[in-house]
Amino acid sequence: MARLRETTGQFARAKLAATPPRQTLTREAWIAAARKVLEKSGIAEVKIDRLARQFKVTRGSFYFHFTSLNDLRNGLLDEWRRTNCAPFRAMRDAEDIDGLTFFTEIVHVWVDEDPFSPQLDLAIRDWSRTSKSLAKEVREIDDLRIALLIRAFRAMGYAHDESLVRARITYFHQIGYYALSFKEDPEERRRYQPLFGSVLLGPLVRDPGLADKEDPV
Repeated sequence: MARLRETTGQFARAKLAATPPRQTLTREAWIAAARKVLEKSGIAEVKIDRLARQFKVTRGSFYFHFTSLNDLRNGLLDEWRRTNCAPFRAMRDAEDIDGLTFFTEIVHVWVDEDPFSPQLDLAIRDWSRTSKSLAKEVREIDDLRIALLIRAFRAMGYAHDESLVRARITYFHQIGYYALSFKEDPEERRRYQPLFGSVLLGPLVRDPGLADKEDPV
């Protein structure tokens, strides 16, 4: 009998050792998975059952971290606010700016994509078409980004109206890259960068002395 118990115990321990450890999910893991679905398929496809199947867990695992699907959605919005909004909000209180330097700092938020995410920005913009409150928030961040660009162009010496137009062209150009999912060979893009800069920044950057001839509004 003792021998049987020993053999049975060895078998049980071997079976336990061969069983993979149960996956421990965090709130952040659920949000990261939901973000991938959001970016690929839209907010309508961010569902509890879908994510639970993906993780091979029950719905109870989800409710351990979230009170509801809206709680998860709020987590996604917080992710967007942190990665795509906070870098621009941090620039609002900048003082005594150099126009060209400020412009470069703004553009590099988009270009460096660290932490900014074009895919997340587009997904949130698409989501905002079904939510008035989110649409308002998206408009506010659009207005802020354009306002920062206007400040940069004003600091370069452009009149208000021209600064506004140049800011819009710059912003719409950047959003257009994302909206079209435009892909370009890195070498080719680097070759065009000086030309893009020359066109977007205009004559006052090439010849600052022209600012004296401007008639600011």
